Amino acid sequence: MHSDSVIAWLLDSDPSIRWQVMCDLMDAPEVEWAAERAKVEIEGWGARLLSCQDEDGQWAGGSFVPAGFDYSEWRESGQPWTATTYSLSQLREFGLDPSSDRARRTVELIGTNSRWDQGNQPFWEGETEECINGRTVADGAYFGVDVSAIVERLVGERQGDGGWNCQRAKGSVRSSFASTINVLEGLLQYEKATGGTTESREARRSGEEYLLERRLFRRLTTNEPADERFLQFLHPNRWRYDILRALDYFRSTAMLSGADPDPRLREAIDHLRARRLEDGTWPLDWRLPGRVWFDMDDGPGKPSHWVTLRAMRVLGWWERQAKPV
Repeated sequence: MHSDSVIAWLLDSDPSIRWQVMCDLMDAPEVEWAAERAKVEIEGWGARLLSCQDEDGQWAGGSFVPAGFDYSEWRESGQPWTATTYSLSQLREFGLDPSSDRARRTVELIGTNSRWDQGNQPFWEGETEECINGRTVADGAYFGVDVSAIVERLVGERQGDGGWNCQRAKGSVRSSFASTINVLEGLLQYEKATGGTTESREARRSGEEYLLERRLFRRLTTNEPADERFLQFLHPNRWRYDILRALDYFRSTAMLSGADPDPRLREAIDHLRARRLEDGTWPLDWRLPGRVWFDMDDGPGKPSHWVTLRAMRVLGWWERQAKPV
């Protein structure tokens, strides 16, 4: 399958995929991809997820876990992904227009009615863990909420090695890949929305350096992969880390700043290229267990629209911008 036929396969999908293909891979005029993006609210996965929303603006009656959730299910079947925080992040990934009446109403209702399971504080004040707060910043900044107080807190919670770890409050003094990418995505979205602050921009740079020093997946101590699953492709990532998520982040930040790609990304880029299937697509390697509203791919081992979209835009950016060795 050649590039043109892969793009045709991507376009024969959901509006949330199509508008990003048109924008990121085809360089279509904004008037065209914006019209496709507007369909996210009324067609396909976006409309389906919005149809699951509660009258009070939440999903599944809770902020982080569904109302009345029995934690034995987490132990037996996996973490649930149907509550408000993960549903809202999914709408952001779909590209729901934040200026739409539905988006504005959702943000308002969540601010009024949703409180965190841990601490009972209002949703837009943030939770206690860095991972969760990173995504809350990303969602809030995207949907036009003032999340500056959470940003300030995250800036002050950096580890000495430059990144973040949601186990900090339990005594961890080292950063984790997963916590760091969640916070970085939040800080980047905040910077896109507001310009950021001197402190938030510096914190973002230190978090990026944490990942780059490790070539996105290696331990500094042994140079071995920190986790073999970092090299396997997952969607939706939720809070989990893989190199494609990190590469897509670095593509986004370079597009904001105009900087050239960092050469320390090359090993991850080479791995991404090597994982391309003969038909030009990329597979979904694994899927997180746990309760979901619906699946968006055919399952592990099969070509994935989402993984392929992200891989193609990362490689397109790299090949346009990276300097020869």
